[in-house]
Amino acid sequence: MGPPTGNSPQPPLHGHAAADLIGPLTELVALAGAAILAVDRTRMRVEGKADGSPVTEADLAADRIIADGLSRLAPDIPALSEERANRWRANCPEIFFLIDPLDGTKEFVAGRNEFTVNLALVVKGTPLLGIIGAPALGLIWRGLVGQGAERLAAGQGSEHGIGAARPIRTRPFPSPGQPWIAAVSRSHGDAATEAFIDARSGAVRLTLGSAVKFAKVAEGAADIYPRLAPTSEWDIAAGHALVAAAGGKITDPAGGELRFGERLGDFIVPGFIAWGDPAHSAASKPSR
Repeated sequence: MGPPTGNSPQPPLHGHAAADLIGPLTELVALAGAAILAVDRTRMRVEGKADGSPVTEADLAADRIIADGLSRLAPDIPALSEERANRWRANCPEIFFLIDPLDGTKEFVAGRNEFTVNLALVVKGTPLLGIIGAPALGLIWRGLVGQGAERLAAGQGSEHGIGAARPIRTRPFPSPGQPWIAAVSRSHGDAATEAFIDARSGAVRLTLGSAVKFAKVAEGAADIYPRLAPTSEWDIAAGHALVAAAGGKITDPAGGELRFGERLGDFIVPGFIAWGDPAHSAASKPSR
């Protein structure tokens, strides 16, 4: 499946249609995860992209599987992948898939298990559906905004290696004076994020790689995931949908809405905060 080349109309998509897709898309994420695990990390080739980030044969193998699968499952919906973003020659349409076939490549290359396959369905600039697979952890998280979020075991229990789904939900922010958990990046720390956390007393940092941080907020194992430094839309779209479906909220650093697919050429998000408790996102002020 390639990028859009014109302004051809798209079929309407609503919550029921997205719900019909979530099962097959989950299987596709599981297949991509299995392809990543099949790569020998001790012998694989690692190359550098123009922005200095690494890309491996595992990234490319997962990308091929997802591209082929989406062309069969939803041939009328364009797909934007990190590994093929430079092929886009038009503005993003109202409906498109947004994919990071291997989020956390640095974690993967280092031999750690916190890397993910991220797949989102974006509708009118907002992620509606998000799936995050963590193949080395044996887990998949998925959510459909307005219909809830789930965690599934992967690699066991069914023909496609996917176990039964368990509903997940974000948790209320702890009471004043109680400790709260901030998910922070293992490989992409920045001074602004650290200052944001330090300005709010009682924080316990949970250091993780990749989009697993969104999953921890969605399942109530973390309260907030701030990143006040630039990242790419494909890094966060699936997590955006997952956290929102689980009851949380994702904002820009000023509390505004994030929009996706409106920055042709760089697809950069200057910063964001994922809140498990939406009420806290509106009321939170630094305190000591």
